[in-house]
Amino acid sequence: MAVLKKKLVDEDVLTLARRRIARLFDEFDLVAVSFSGGKDSTVALNLTVEEAERRGRLPLDVVFWDEEALPPETIEYCERVSRDPRLRFRWYCLPVQHRNACSRTSPYWHPWAPESQSLWCRDLPQHALTVLNGFNRQPLPLCNGLIFPDRSRRVAVVMGIRADESLRRYRSVAHRTEDNWFSTDPEAPHVTLAKPIYDWRTDDVWTAPLQLGWDYNRTYDVLSRLGIPKHSQRVCPPYGEEPLRGLWMYAQGWPGLWEKMTRRVPGARTAARYSRSPLYAFGDEAAAKPDGVTWQEAITKALDMWEPETRAKVAHRLRLEIERHFLKNPGLEIPESDAGAAVGGLTWEFLYMLAQRGDLKKRRDSSSKETQARQRVKGGDVGDA
Repeated sequence: MAVLKKKLVDEDVLTLARRRIARLFDEFDLVAVSFSGGKDSTVALNLTVEEAERRGRLPLDVVFWDEEALPPETIEYCERVSRDPRLRFRWYCLPVQHRNACSRTSPYWHPWAPESQSLWCRDLPQHALTVLNGFNRQPLPLCNGLIFPDRSRRVAVVMGIRADESLRRYRSVAHRTEDNWFSTDPEAPHVTLAKPIYDWRTDDVWTAPLQLGWDYNRTYDVLSRLGIPKHSQRVCPPYGEEPLRGLWMYAQGWPGLWEKMTRRVPGARTAARYSRSPLYAFGDEAAAKPDGVTWQEAITKALDMWEPETRAKVAHRLRLEIERHFLKNPGLEIPESDAGAAVGGLTWEFLYMLAQRGDLKKRRDSSSKETQARQRVKGGDVGDA
């Protein structure tokens, strides 16, 4: 499926976002906000509550998934937001399945897992919701049907997702010719996932709170003092494949929290030292292929380092890349490295990197040279906002 080129319009992004949110209130029985405490969800929340207040549809439902390993400034900000009388704020502390790219043998971790209580990064909030009917440690994308179980009502969940944030997020809104800012949740057909600020840039996200007088997460002030560029600042736990490169920020910004974070998930201490190296395929740079072995043998060896369930997922990912290559380029052999990839895009070097990295969220794509170039820009997407 081809990715559409960006199209410029005459209206500003604030006007467009407000119009999209107004449309949600026109068409859906319930409009809610998925809130992370980050800068993007801050914009999405404020614009949505603005429209809900204008229409007399308060309190506004807000869902916050507390990921446990969060800076104190993020928790303080979420506490302030939760006290807004215009909101029906649901603060969930549940062992949702999250990616742990620090370890090949423990590829997932679960915040607030009772069996790991001695390792929790902080105490359970007093107002936390710890029970959800039907919950069984699913990943977050599978939870909307549990949060909104009434299938007789059409629900719109507003999310702070922007195409500018990462290649993966750009692809999530670039495959449709119209209404590309919302889509049906495949796991809950009565739920629509809406991204009304998808076309905002980083400067837009920071300009809005300043000009409109909104509160914001002071975690970003700490990251700015550390010299982190605005476009690279994230507030999520840094254990995933992309956030991993930001582990060092926590060590410098919150040393007390960092000590707990390094004990919280397997492999975190090793990742803290080597996450920005070829050992973790940082910047898409795989560790060097051993001498005297073929690329296929090197990839097999890299796959053998994963535990069985994850190994099967990574191997399936590699097969899809290879099948797509030969579908697009019949008879064209896969070259060893980028030097020979002017036509096909895929290389054995790229496949070797995927085998080492895992890429379970499919953030890496070999389908075009432009994509490969974007993937090699260091300091890019380091997690959800």
